[in-house]
Amino acid sequence: MEMVEKAIEFAAKAHEGQYRKASDLPYIAHPYAVAMMLLTEGCRKEVVTAALLHDTVEDTAVTNEEIKDEFGSDVARIVAACTEPPKNVRWEERKQHTIERLKTAEEEICMLICADKLHNLKTIHEGLRKNGESVWNAFSRGKEKQEWYYRSIAESIALNHSFPLLEQLQSEIKQVFGHK
Repeated sequence: MEMVEKAIEFAAKAHEGQYRKASDLPYIAHPYAVAMMLLTEGCRKEVVTAALLHDTVEDTAVTNEEIKDEFGSDVARIVAACTEPPKNVRWEERKQHTIERLKTAEEEICMLICADKLHNLKTIHEGLRKNGESVWNAFSRGKEKQEWYYRSIAESIALNHSFPLLEQLQSEIKQVFGHK
């Protein structure tokens, strides 16, 4: 678990000063929660490590080359597969990129992205319970676009994979957005 402990420290430093959307919770709580979900599911230490680092390239100054140097090519490959295009690309295009990638991605990558989206949706669900529909104001795209994104993620993963985290994501989608 030395690699995982190193990743906790690395990610905490990379995300220092960042907070979850519409929250005073330090951002590191998110990758930590995603990693714990994957650890509970019995994923390899490289996948758990990648979960801790999954937003560093996207949301901090960390590069995938640094991930490779610090944690090896397998972890860097997983992080790269979970990284969206840069923020200068339109939101819809970035999200569509992830949706398309999941249609052919290996199970470990699908599990990591699924755990990521599951934790995000649980956070949204909690926000809905506490603050009602105003929770959607924290997002650059409203409820309808978020629903499209989360449903599309689950559908893309389900094309080739079935695992407990996907079932949990599908259940959370129904709770947050209703049945379709």
